[in-house]
Amino acid sequence: MRADIEHWADRLAALAADSRVPGASLAFWYEGETHACATGVLNTATGAAARTDSLFQIGSVTKVWTATQLMLLVEEGRLTLDTPVAEVLPEFRVRDPGATAAITPRHLLTHTSGIDGDLFLDTGRGDDCLRRYVEACAELEQTFPVGDAHSYGNSGFVIAGRLVERLTGRVWDQDLRERICEPLGLTHTWTLPEDVLRFGAAVGHDEHGAVVERWSLPRSVGPAGLICARAADVVAFGRAHLTPGALLADPAALRRPQVDLVNPHTGGRQWGIGWSLDEWDGHRVVSHTGDTIGQHAVLWMLPELGTVIAALVNGGRSVEFQHRLAAELLRELHAIEVPAPLAPPERPVEVDLDPLTGVYERAGSRIQVTAHQGRLRLRTEPTGLLAGLARPRTLDLVAVDATTFLGRDEGEAVWDAVVFERRPDGPAYLHYSGRATPRTG
Repeated sequence: MRADIEHWADRLAALAADSRVPGASLAFWYEGETHACATGVLNTATGAAARTDSLFQIGSVTKVWTATQLMLLVEEGRLTLDTPVAEVLPEFRVRDPGATAAITPRHLLTHTSGIDGDLFLDTGRGDDCLRRYVEACAELEQTFPVGDAHSYGNSGFVIAGRLVERLTGRVWDQDLRERICEPLGLTHTWTLPEDVLRFGAAVGHDEHGAVVERWSLPRSVGPAGLICARAADVVAFGRAHLTPGALLADPAALRRPQVDLVNPHTGGRQWGIGWSLDEWDGHRVVSHTGDTIGQHAVLWMLPELGTVIAALVNGGRSVEFQHRLAAELLRELHAIEVPAPLAPPERPVEVDLDPLTGVYERAGSRIQVTAHQGRLRLRTEPTGLLAGLARPRTLDLVAVDATTFLGRDEGEAVWDAVVFERRPDGPAYLHYSGRATPRTG
């Protein structure tokens, strides 16, 4: 069982080079010790070296931190997971009055609110940015009825962050520092650029290794994805979720399954309170990934074994890199075989394509599915603010069965799973990238 950090520094460098990752930082907790290494550069334009204390954007891994802030308030009796959000935030509303009254923190933290929830709206740098964001949610439609399905989204966690502000009287960033970072001694975890710039900070890169033009998401989506941290701080946060009393009296409550996923092939089979839940080789795996503008992060925890792993990168083929890194680490540390990503069958599967074609749309994304030379073709087009942050994708899909398809960009090694769902008494959905996108045309 190897925890030799020189060995892992060499492997990190090799894997990063294979996946065209400009810079990467790895930390893992194993048998009572944190091991950390880094490779590559923070910025291909300057050549600044990535170090173990460099800060990377952890993106949506932030959501687990926000869930933890809210669960601290639940443990204190300030609210329950099933308290209607509107009771705490009277100004909260979405377009459907029934949904406004029904949505609870549990719905927000499990992505089951039904809110069409990828509203990337910049409401400024002021301390009132979350309040102004929540006010703008009044125009959001429902993708599905409250509690009826799971669809990953960002808006719900911004609303959760505003709940934290209302109940504590502190802005989300300040509460994050006082309730999580300072108690855990996290000196390299920050949210605002003026703080991050005091450290060596990674910038994002596109698939060709070029620096992206925009560095950060707006402050208004902070509770959904604004934390920057070194890998060792992310591991320390993960360890706190394996240690009752380190932050929460019952951190295991966040790991209890809340909803099964229709598309279990990318990220996990179930969702807990803030966490994605899966099983690898008979071992429970609790995780969250994060993607921002050219940066990518992942936090894995194996509760029964006590091992915590964080990997942060600033570009390249991140999914391929993360899978290969997890597979090597867990094979050597625990003799665990990480399941291979879903791949196309050896023989083509015949599927009636016509019922699956059409336009699927939600906030931030329009997806067109067409039949092309006997196969499905999927075209994603970012809309709204995302039109400037994400690129369109076109995937030729390969059928695995009547409802499950795989596609990947040219040069990618890992296939993305797309699952079509047709409810007998309701609309059709396309489950892709964690989202349930309804058919609109």
